[in-house]
Amino acid sequence: MYKRIVLAYDGSLEGGTALREGALLARGCGAKVFLLSVLAESPGIRIAEGVHAGAAARQLDAYKAILERGVERLGQLGLKPVAKLVIGDPAREIGAFAKAIGADLVVVGHRRQTMLARWWSGASGAYISDHLGCSLLIGRNVIDDAAFEAELRRNSDPEVAPP
Repeated sequence: MYKRIVLAYDGSLEGGTALREGALLARGCGAKVFLLSVLAESPGIRIAEGVHAGAAARQLDAYKAILERGVERLGQLGLKPVAKLVIGDPAREIGAFAKAIGADLVVVGHRRQTMLARWWSGASGAYISDHLGCSLLIGRNVIDDAAFEAELRRNSDPEVAPP
């Protein structure tokens, strides 16, 4: 069903949820996995760079490490993701990347926000869903390590896995 899946990953709990749900789905479908991390460009970063030279570079290095951990985790699951780190507005970058690679599915995590925070930050979730030419899965099922490993074993056992 799905052949090209984008997993949006930022190292957060919600990003980890997207990573796990997307990985299980990708394994089940035999899909190619694309792991995308987006470093949100903001005025705060520019101000920090002006005050402390190298602040932006340190944040970029932190996101590179997050992306590397995601690639490593997916590799442990037998997946070989294509990984990319971009800088910009997360919703726009995810949409553009999905279009560029011809994704069938994008998997993102869900972060609850207050009404004020949602108003202040804009409708990034609406932007993604309005500008994708593919399906969108919002990962909300937090899967602990033991349950995740059990699901992986179940999915890799030909006697247990569904036809």
